[in-house]
Amino acid sequence: MIFKNKFVFRSVAFLAVLAVLGILAFFVVDEMKGGAVGAGQVKIDLTIEPGDSPAKVTETLSKNGLLKSSTYFLYLIKITRSAGKLKAGLYEINDGMDARKILQVITEGKVKLITFTIPEGYNNRQIGDLLVKKNLIKTRADFLNAASRTELLREFKIPATTAEGYLFPETYSVPVNFPADKIVRMMIKRFFARVEKIPNAKDLDPKKLHDIVILASVVEREAKKNEERPLMAGVFLNRMKQDIPLESCATIQYLFDKPHPRIFEKDLKIVSPYNTYMNKGYPPGPISNPGQPSLEAALMPSQTEYLFFLLKPDGFHYFSKSFKEHAEAKKKYIDVLYD
Repeated sequence: MIFKNKFVFRSVAFLAVLAVLGILAFFVVDEMKGGAVGAGQVKIDLTIEPGDSPAKVTETLSKNGLLKSSTYFLYLIKITRSAGKLKAGLYEINDGMDARKILQVITEGKVKLITFTIPEGYNNRQIGDLLVKKNLIKTRADFLNAASRTELLREFKIPATTAEGYLFPETYSVPVNFPADKIVRMMIKRFFARVEKIPNAKDLDPKKLHDIVILASVVEREAKKNEERPLMAGVFLNRMKQDIPLESCATIQYLFDKPHPRIFEKDLKIVSPYNTYMNKGYPPGPISNPGQPSLEAALMPSQTEYLFFLLKPDGFHYFSKSFKEHAEAKKKYIDVLYD
């Protein structure tokens, strides 16, 4: 009986030793055949299509010199039961990743992201062009159509035919082939998240908020310095109260496909509801997508008696209470530049 127990004990101990040696051997092989090939200098965009087999993915990685051993990588996929977990998408893989890291990336769907920044004051046409350059969409029209979808505007209670003004200017990161309508939705959601943080903005009804967005969009395109934005908003509101046209050059610029270096007298005569030299009140809709400072300025404008402003060479504006003062400032700061 004692002999039998010793035999069993020795057998178990022997198997345990074999198991430990097996594990150690696996880690040795893992280091030798599953380690990184390089230091991360070589990068490729790995595309996995729906239904691609582990063998096909492994072959692509091997051909690009990103695996020490194709056999080991296939074995790793097998023992981790990852064959059915490979997710379709575009991945950025580099030779500084070991086999396990590569497998983790393609099974967790950590697809390659494209980062883009929307400058404050861009209109929807400009955003569309930027996304085309980033290869996120094919044409500007694709973006404009996505930003004009009736169901999307109704969902966010935007009282307009387009989301112009509600696409918050910021830096975003999206996967390759991310749909245009999802990009628009993401930007609108960011807009409302930011607006809710501004005092007195959360409870505004859609029509009142829309007027605020229009005003902010004009201020955004006119202002150069953040500290002047509340003053500009105050000027435009004063002109509205006194039934004076806004006379904003920014609304004239909106009529062009791309902004012009300078506005001429003939441009002020272009017939359009967006021409605030010919029409009183706000333009029909926002002329840009304003940032946080302009939105805050429109919601909390300065109480002022100013009715005019003009841009000086130093980037600041000169504000005037009367047309006479404005005309004198124009001679001093503007006419001299073009004599």
